[in-house]
Amino acid sequence: MLQRPRRNRKSEVIRQMVQETHVSAANLIFPLFIVEGSNQKTEVSSMPGIFRYSIDNLLREVESCMELGLKSFDLFPNIEEQLKDRLATESHREGSLYLRAIAEVKKHFPEACVITDVAMDPYSSDGHDGIVDNGIILNDETLEVLGKMALAHAQAGADIIAPSDMMDGRVGYIRNVLDENGFAHVSIMSYTAKYASAFYGPFRDALNSAPKFGDKKTYQMNPANIQEALIEARLDEEEGADFLMVKPGLPYLDVIRLLKENTELPIAAYNVSGEYAMVKAAVRNGWLNEQRAVTEVLTSLRRAGATAILTYHAKEVLLNKWL
Repeated sequence: MLQRPRRNRKSEVIRQMVQETHVSAANLIFPLFIVEGSNQKTEVSSMPGIFRYSIDNLLREVESCMELGLKSFDLFPNIEEQLKDRLATESHREGSLYLRAIAEVKKHFPEACVITDVAMDPYSSDGHDGIVDNGIILNDETLEVLGKMALAHAQAGADIIAPSDMMDGRVGYIRNVLDENGFAHVSIMSYTAKYASAFYGPFRDALNSAPKFGDKKTYQMNPANIQEALIEARLDEEEGADFLMVKPGLPYLDVIRLLKENTELPIAAYNVSGEYAMVKAAVRNGWLNEQRAVTEVLTSLRRAGATAILTYHAKEVLLNKWL
């Protein structure tokens, strides 16, 4: 046999030499949950090792991550129920929890990259990503709220705006709002192919943001579809997106690869809460080796074509030196 592929696997040094896919801190984005109050740090029961932080403890967590080389953060607010309303007005109210959190992180860590979530559901009394009228999600009317939210985030210091709502035309609308108000430098990471997935449950627990009725299938994508992702990607790119995101990650590696092959924009993948919870549950039951499972998950997302990975594993892989 002239060709023996195993010769390139015979030692750790050689295996590392020919390794095709690498994951580093630069590829990772750490989602962080925020709550009102002070000295608050409460674990999300369905996401072991993940916490909701008051702003003071959020700053401590960001600092510890920065020391590990983890410098990109996506912030998500847990909003008190009495502040929610049909039009999600808390999402852009001056002095709100979320806007204070953005500003404080950028004040103390100007070198950090702060990514913000633009969607109505954390602030909506209906729990949906758009304005609801007689059970119908209103697309165009929602864009105005999203624009106000994005502008407020940019004014607070956000580096990247990430609309996760899946309303048609929202990337272009937000791009125009930002540009017209002097924020042409603020990027947009669009949730381009966000599927109506079963893997979002723990996240909704963390934010208490589950829809109060129905589901999100009229705006999030059908898990059975892949060509539809190309339509969404083309529109988002034409409207001014700087990143295209696929969410969830693991069940949609083929979608990540498809977008990678059809755009020059960087692709982000969201390794979502349900994927994280599954790994943690299996590890706690002794069914998986955590280091091997987590690094394999992250490597698979990079191998499929993701430049950036939003993952709840971000800090632990660096803290434990798994990469």
